[in-house]
Amino acid sequence: QVQLVESGGGLVQAGGSLRLSCAASGRTFSSYAMGWFRQAPGKEREFVIAISWSGGTTYYADSVKGRFTISRDNAKNAVYLQMNSLKPEDTAVYYCAADRIIWPLRPRGYDYWGQGTQVTVSS
Repeated sequence: QVQLVESGGGLVQAGGSLRLSCAASGRTFSSYAMGWFRQAPGKEREFVIAISWSGGTTYYADSVKGRFTISRDNAKNAVYLQMNSLKPEDTAVYYCAADRIIWPLRPRGYDYWGQGTQVTVSS
């Protein structure tokens, strides 16, 4: 089992940057694929970005390609989401998620979730 805690959210102006962190508990963190999802008010939770257990493979939603980057540090049981060139449409609660298998890139494909952290991008 994995427990996840996100941090780093906040309010930022359009064009700015934020770095989200996700701290994981458990000695088997390195065997889990990790993903970030987001949910805006009135919308369904959607896939943002994911990374394989080794860090060797990453997947991005088209809406964040070239702007967001995911990385992980298995020695620290942590995964990070670097968000650059933020847009107002990036405003959402961002969730960290874990699963043994990186696919499918949908919320129901991930078993473990954090509580979420709010990201608000002002125009």
